[in-house]
Amino acid sequence: MSNEYRTTFYIGVTSSLESRVWQHINNEGSVFVKRYRLYDLVYFEYFERITDAIDREKQLKRWHKDWKINRIKTTNPEMKDLKSELEL
Repeated sequence: MSNEYRTTFYIGVTSSLESRVWQHINNEGSVFVKRYRLYDLVYFEYFERITDAIDREKQLKRWHKDWKINRIKTTNPEMKDLKSELEL
């Protein structure tokens, strides 16, 4: 999740991306997301096993901001909001 200026990012794990995004945009998500208005979905990855997703989350949280931006741009070059691709 990111803000409209793409200056702050939130990384998390969920078993239901659609539900979690809905929670965030309705201020039922994390305090961090609410505080920084991180309502745009700009990147996501799917994993079969939750343990793999958690390992990836830990890895990405250690990355520098520029690395995260470059990773996002590999699949979303314009860093547009991807919520419309979900069934919310």
